[in-house]
Amino acid sequence: MIYGLFAMSLQLLVGGAGLISLGHAAFFGAGAYATALLAPESGAGNFFFLVPSVLAAAMAYAAITGALSLRTRGIYFIMITLAFAQMAYYVFHDTQFGGGSDGIYLYFRPEWRLGDWTLLNIDEPRAFYLFVLSTLGLVWIFLTVLGGSRFGAALNGIRINEQRMRAAGYSTFAYKFVAYLLAAGLAGIAGMLHATKDGFINPELLNWEQSGLVLLMVIMGGSGRLWGALLGALCLILLEELFQSEALFGALAGHWHLTFGLTIIVLVALLPQGLAGLSHRPRKRRKTPALPEPTSSYTPQP
Repeated sequence: MIYGLFAMSLQLLVGGAGLISLGHAAFFGAGAYATALLAPESGAGNFFFLVPSVLAAAMAYAAITGALSLRTRGIYFIMITLAFAQMAYYVFHDTQFGGGSDGIYLYFRPEWRLGDWTLLNIDEPRAFYLFVLSTLGLVWIFLTVLGGSRFGAALNGIRINEQRMRAAGYSTFAYKFVAYLLAAGLAGIAGMLHATKDGFINPELLNWEQSGLVLLMVIMGGSGRLWGALLGALCLILLEELFQSEALFGALAGHWHLTFGLTIIVLVALLPQGLAGLSHRPRKRRKTPALPEPTSSYTPQP
């Protein structure tokens, strides 16, 4: 569910505005590190303080990088987002800020607390599961409403033909910038949940492999549907767990990246619209008009 939320945040950029980012893990890691660094070591942190702090950290970084990267497009946008994410990765990896390459621990799971009154404690696995599920549902509702609004319609127009939208009087940069900030904030929330679940954060959360993985989730699921991102995240996580199973693959499980990569290649080749495209194939077949009967010979027209 956490990776599903992470994938939905990127789907807002890829499927909404047509912005293919290869540095989205930077916001995921920023949210995770903000949670660990701002939570006290001697007790549980308070989500009423941590959630706005995580949003502020991720969106502040997005404001800086977005102001520069959104002035490019296509392959240049992909490369500049990758460069910014790698810069953030090496800041945490090569310095002692955040524990360096060894990472940092979150000793206590945060809780929803109002004064001395604890509203929700998520130490129990069931409580944490329901908390993550509720967060995922809220983000789903938010993105669904956003997609059906005028803002979502404008993003869709920008994705289809940005030049035409500018000619119609839309400030396309402003729309893309807001979408970039929202996507970063949601990725930061996913990072916060990841840090809360594992209690440990290291710089690998910001690495380009994480960005590539979440982008693959969106592509695999189908970038045109919000639920496609969830489906892609579920599919990739299950495939990872499947190919690492020694009970099923024996010694080949030690080389699971090979089987995993080959499977991804096959799925992408067979499903160019992602897993979400499977729901349209039977309908398309029914709507396809019948072809006329072939003539016995070709008669050239005068």
